[in-house]
Amino acid sequence: MTFYTESAVETEQLGCRLAQKLQGGEIVAYTGDLGAGKTAFTRGIAKGLGITERVTSPTFTIVNEYEGGRLPLFHFDMYRLASSDELYDIGWEDYLARNGVCAVEWSEIVADAIEGDVISVDIQNECGNNHRSITITGVEL
Repeated sequence: MTFYTESAVETEQLGCRLAQKLQGGEIVAYTGDLGAGKTAFTRGIAKGLGITERVTSPTFTIVNEYEGGRLPLFHFDMYRLASSDELYDIGWEDYLARNGVCAVEWSEIVADAIEGDVISVDIQNECGNNHRSITITGVEL
């Protein structure tokens, strides 16, 4: 299903809506251009899970962990990884075993490591402004 948002706030609201469906163990696999709104969507997931910490992009840390909500949230950014081998080096299987939600930006880089309960979220800029088209598969909203 495709949704359209016109601001970061609306993108976050859609992420919050998705969070209501999450039970633990899901992988939210993002695709989309740089600056498309993947972190904003993840902020919405965190809010929907009851996480009150500030959610930031894990570009330089590879993964940010957020606890204190209904489920733990593990926010990955694979942009700087060369392959899924590096993902396993940082403990990917351990994160999966913790039964939280793994939100994975640039998931196409590690596609061979992503399996199980996968929710795909493709975020695209529309007309080069705040308008986004967000296609979500793997769950009904």
